[in-house]
Amino acid sequence: MEQYTGALDPSVERALRHCREGIDGDFGLGSQFLTEAQGGSDVPANRVEAEPDGDHYRLFGVKFFCSACHTDYALVTAKVTGSEDVSTFLVPTWLPGDKTRERRNGHVLRRLKRKLGTIELPTAEIEYTGAVAYPVGPLGQGISNVVGHVLTVSRINVAIGAAASALRAAREARMYAEFRTVFERPVADYPLAAHQLEELERTARRTTAGLYRIYAELLAVDARLTAGLPRDDDTDVRRRKFRIRMLIMLQKIVTMRDAIDSLRLAMSLFGGHGVMECFSALPRLLRDAMINEQWEGPRNLLLAQIHRDLQRIADWYPPRELAADLVPDAPASLAAELEGFARTDLFDAQPGAASMAQARQWDDFAQALLHAYQDAALIRLPD
Repeated sequence: MEQYTGALDPSVERALRHCREGIDGDFGLGSQFLTEAQGGSDVPANRVEAEPDGDHYRLFGVKFFCSACHTDYALVTAKVTGSEDVSTFLVPTWLPGDKTRERRNGHVLRRLKRKLGTIELPTAEIEYTGAVAYPVGPLGQGISNVVGHVLTVSRINVAIGAAASALRAAREARMYAEFRTVFERPVADYPLAAHQLEELERTARRTTAGLYRIYAELLAVDARLTAGLPRDDDTDVRRRKFRIRMLIMLQKIVTMRDAIDSLRLAMSLFGGHGVMECFSALPRLLRDAMINEQWEGPRNLLLAQIHRDLQRIADWYPPRELAADLVPDAPASLAAELEGFARTDLFDAQPGAASMAQARQWDDFAQALLHAYQDAALIRLPD
């Protein structure tokens, strides 16, 4: 909403102030409702309809997976009646005077979802039956708004969660392994356990270092990216924005897999205590991490998008130069591999032994590429 301050309905301006500054000591909460039954990441497949009604719109249709359904406001994607272009709308949960009477703004919660993790965050199916809604940004630019602002920040937030989980796993595993005595020796004194503790701490450090480096890059471009590939006239700026776009997607999928692996490994160092939720928070964090791995684009979707992007930028950002900019001291083999993948048709090909082997190699390479970037970021930091 901040991006369009001055061009918003007064109700939206008030909602922004409520969330950012608070009103009379009360701070508003916000959420985003994008997913519909026919597609989560496939935002263009939206069917929720926004009918014009004077100076606002009314929404009709069902959002299938709405997390934080208890919030005061939701950013909702919908198509204006007669249009196939997605727009973004602010939908207050309550209209003035209705909250005290618990009468929702033109929508009902069909049911709460039973999720594997993040269960303290209520997620529901919501049916809109004429909810009052206000446009945020130009009509028809909803995908640009969602990808450029909403998903960019959300994917960074997922990585923050991954780093936090990895740090927590490493810290608790270390403390327990140094406290717990087995066969008259602390667990941490056994070489196998010591190796695992070192691996947990290395993953936590490099995940955090990479996170801050990518976030710093995003802030340097004013935290604003657009949907699709960058179109800036300045080649250096266009390349920089592409690297950020690529890294945010890579980081999202790699850090969550690493966090899941770290939490599982940490739990094993606790032995039987590792799966007892009355003893440790690690089981809850593991479930949350597995949920977060799906948010804002699952692994296959983002791997496919990154691969398509590599093919589309080859004329103004050759893969070898991209690899050198991402990891300046990387071996020549890394650049050669990236160049090879950019020439490979991975996702339009039919499944077969060769195409599946290439897909597996691309998956492994993407993981290794982000790890190399994280390691380089870690080296740049003081002890």
